[in-house]
Amino acid sequence: MDLSVPDAALKVFDFTQDHDLKIDVLINNAGFGDSGAFAQSDWKKQYEMVQVNITALMQLTHCFLPGMIERKNGKILNLSSVAAFCAGPGMSIYYASKAFVRSFSEAVAEEVKGTGVTVTALCPGPTATGFEAAAAMGNDSRMFKKAAKAEDVAKAGLRAMRKKKVLCYQGGFTKLMSFLCRLAPRSVTRKYAKKTNEA
Repeated sequence: MDLSVPDAALKVFDFTQDHDLKIDVLINNAGFGDSGAFAQSDWKKQYEMVQVNITALMQLTHCFLPGMIERKNGKILNLSSVAAFCAGPGMSIYYASKAFVRSFSEAVAEEVKGTGVTVTALCPGPTATGFEAAAAMGNDSRMFKKAAKAEDVAKAGLRAMRKKKVLCYQGGFTKLMSFLCRLAPRSVTRKYAKKTNEA
């Protein structure tokens, strides 16, 4: 299903309803990015990014969460990013979308405490998935020189979900960035992000 199409998430939900499928684990992994200044960006791509990274994730969660709560059993894993820790000049919509995912996941995780349902936000650093090509970052992007293996990131997310963790900072780089972004002024973190995204 192409989740960039409005209400595509509802069709996914309707399919499970029509086939009497009870969903106990929802992994919101779909997403993509884009690079370049917002003023010169392709509006359609930015809109579709918000649709996939935010709206579809939110809609799928809204559709499947009530059933999980009713059955007192369910796990939701949402893919955020190290990009959620600060503003991201040069990738403004992507960073903002991942900040939404992290904040939204934390909030819903708190709301469902005691229901038998858990929500986990996975925050990996650069991962070898072809993301940089889809985001038009070029093959020599500095941040992807030491990208984590997708398999390792997926395993870390599943472990965190099973342990009922709300946040999972996968990898040493992500943990360090999370710590530094809490200490450094936002004026500093956004300048660092800008340099990183331009490299």
